[in-house]
This record gives sequence, structure tokens and C-alpha cells, in this order.
Amino acid sequence: MGNLAAHWWVILIIVVLLFGAPKLPALARSMGQSLKIFKNEIKSNDDSDVPARTDETMGSGPVSSTKPGDTTSKP
Repeated sequence: MGNLAAHWWVILIIVVLLFGAPKLPALARSMGQSLKIFKNEIKSNDDSDVPARTDETMGSGPVSSTKPGDTTSKP
């Protein structure tokens, strides 16, 4: 276990040398915000596992394959 603590100190020193001490708080804040966004997306994805049924998914009516803004009509 004592050897593991020494490895963490070496990693910490390397990170400080690479990024510089003034940039570390901004880096940590950015990582925290990214993690919060990721957790919110996972949570919202879990809530919407069951897709809402619409007319298109129920099969009542033709499904248009035209793109928005496409003015050509298909027979």
C-alpha cells in the first residue's frame, strides 16, 4: 500500500507539470460539469426507454420519405 501512495504522488507531480497549477481548477471544474451533463443524459435516457407511440409508429397512414425543404413530389 505504501508503494501505491508513491505512485499517486508521481502522477500528481506529472499532472501539475503538464497542465500548470493555475489551470488545474479550471480543468477540474470542466471535468465536473462534463460528468454532471453525462449523468443527466444517462438519467433522461433511462426515463425515455419506452418510446411514445405516434401515428407513424402505429402504421396508420403512409410514411413520407421526403426531406424537409424538398420541393419535388414523388408519385
